[in-house]
Parts: sequence; C-alpha cells; structure tokens
Amino acid sequence: MESAALLKAIIENAIDGIITIDERGHIESINPAACALFQYTPGEVIGKNISVLMPSPDRENHDGYLARYQRTGDAHIIGIGREVRGLKKDGSVFPFRLGVSQVQYSGRIIYNGFIHDLTREKDAEEKLRGYAAKLEELVEERTSSLKETVLALQAAKEEVSLSLEKEKELSQLKSRFVSMASHEFRTPLSAIQLSAVLIEKYSAQKDNENIAKHIAKIKNAVRNLTSILNDFLSLEKLEAGKVEPVYAEFDIVKFAEDIIEEMQMVAKQNQLIVYEHTGTESLAKLDQALLKNCIINLIGNAIKYSGENTFIEFNTEIADKQLFVTVKDNGIGIPENDQKHLFEAFFRAHNTGNIPGTGLGLNIVTRYTNLMNGKIKFQSKVNKGTSFTISFPQ
Repeated sequence: MESAALLKAIIENAIDGIITIDERGHIESINPAACALFQYTPGEVIGKNISVLMPSPDRENHDGYLARYQRTGDAHIIGIGREVRGLKKDGSVFPFRLGVSQVQYSGRIIYNGFIHDLTREKDAEEKLRGYAAKLEELVEERTSSLKETVLALQAAKEEVSLSLEKEKELSQLKSRFVSMASHEFRTPLSAIQLSAVLIEKYSAQKDNENIAKHIAKIKNAVRNLTSILNDFLSLEKLEAGKVEPVYAEFDIVKFAEDIIEEMQMVAKQNQLIVYEHTGTESLAKLDQALLKNCIINLIGNAIKYSGENTFIEFNTEIADKQLFVTVKDNGIGIPENDQKHLFEAFFRAHNTGNIPGTGLGLNIVTRYTNLMNGKIKFQSKVNKGTSFTISFPQ
C-alpha cells in the first residue's frame, strides 16, 4: 500500500503530463500536469478516445495506427517517441514531446504516454531565428567592395541554420545553439572585424565618407552580434548551474580604470565616462570576472540608451563593510509601467525602439549579483536618465 501511495504521489506531482489508455485507445487515467496542458478535468476525458486530444489528421489516423501496431508490431511512436501536436479544450494546438510505453498489467495491455510541453522551446527557437534574420538584414546593407566578407558571414549563417535544422531534441536547443554559435561565429566575426580595421587603415588617405560609413556599420554589426552571443553564453552557463564565484582580493580603483579604458573605445561620439572612487579604502574581495560582466553590462546600457555628447557617471565606494558600484546616465530612461519587468529575461522596455539588444543583460547582472550575495537597485525617469547601484558585502 505504501508503494502504491508513493507511486500515485509521484504521478500526481510530476511536472510532465502522464496519460494511460487501454487497447482500444480509451483514456483510463490522466495526471494534473496533463489536465493543465489540455485544459480538461479528469471527468471530461476519462473513458473517451485519446483522439479527443489530437488535431487533424492525427485524430482520424490514431485508431488505425493503434490497430496496425497491435496487428504487426510496427511502431511509429510506441517505444520510440517523437514530437507531436496536442489539441486543447479551447481549440488551440501546442507542440509536445511524446514518449509511449507498453505495459502488461493484470492480463491486459496498457499504454503509458509521457508528455513534455515544447511551447517555450519553440518560442526560443523563433527568437533565435529572428536574430539570424536581423543579422542577415544588417549584412545586406554592406557595399559590393566587401563582397568576400558578406560571403564569409553568409556561410557562417548557413552553417548555423543547418546545425539548427539537425537539432531534433528541442529541450536542448538553447545550450546546443549557444555552444555551436560561440565556436562557429567567433572566427568569421574576428575576420570581419580585422578586415574592417585594415580597410579603414588603407582607405584613410582617400577621405571617402561612404567607405567610413560602411566600415562603421560593419563594426557596429559585429559588436552587436558579439554582445548577443556573450549574453546567450552567460545565460546558458547560469541555467546549467556552471557559474560559481571565485573570490580574490583586488584593487577596485585599478580594476575600474581598466574597464573605463575598454568601454570608452565603444562609446558614442563625445560620450565621456567619468569615474570617481569615494573613500581611502580600495581593496575589495569578489569574483572579478562576474563583477566585470555586471559593470560592463551597466555601462554598455548607459552608452546605448544615451545620446552623443553626454556624460556617464561611474562611481565606486567601500563603506560600512560594503562595496557600492553606481552607473548613472542621462539617457531615455525606463517607463514606469516597464520597471517591474526590468530584470526578466528577454524583456525590453517599450521605448527602446530600434536600439539593438537581447533583453538578457540586466537579468544576467541580477543573477551574477545574487551569486555574490549582492543587491541591485535603480532609479529612472523617462528622458531624464537612469541610475543603477549594485552593492556587495565585504
């Protein structure tokens, strides 16, 4: 009895849906997860043919498939598993991964179906396809003088598309794509960046505004794509639980000055990053890599969402056994209605327009900050700028 109760508890609390049917295809049991997916109560489906949960043409073909399997033993799903579609009570259709097993029980055959919803994975795939389409649009703007670069990037895009098509296990799509992209994109991106620098160097004496304009477009496209890849790599590692802080003591002033030197190179025209450290104490103890990622994300956002000829304030302070890091800009600000969603993955405020971004940066900053037992807060008003402060115990 205890074993039966345990089994029932496991099935009732399973994340994935579980449905059993008899030899005629009639539903005998359905767990709460499956009820939630299909929007039915147990009483509405138990005793009915499983085809009630299938859209056409699977609905019409199911009984024939089941009879053919029982007659020939030729399985298309049973014991194999594959991606199929389900029909909800409201008439909407959703994708899921179905695994079916056959069980001999009390002298009869029962079929167990295990259902894993793929809706989120499909949405993620569509977003990745959107990024690829956006990249293609940017690449097509380049001039014919950069044809070889376009072809190289197009080849890389095709390799990504081909690899994505081969990914049948959509539950692993994100991690596999990120792993592949980090290797397949970085080499051609480095070549594109180097070519742009060389073209800029060799064409400087010609003083051609069109060349300079297209070089700037190439650099910007490479920088945007690199940022997207870095965001996805960081997210994949966080989701996989591969990020553990490694604490070491370092000089926060020297650390901050190195970051300013790096970020000033990608700032807009006449944007100036102004750094100040408050107090006499400058030794901090944190994971430098995670902290650097947080600061670069915050300063990068300040650069993106502020105009030319502006100041970006960057301050550090060690006081009351805490390290405070503040980044303040005078940019477009964050609408009040959007602020409650600011740290959610893939969320972008409604006033960002065509400014590029993944919507992952602040989510990653928050998660890195939490890993180091820190806190994050912000203040923002539309068209009056934004200030972020992250603090860490010392």
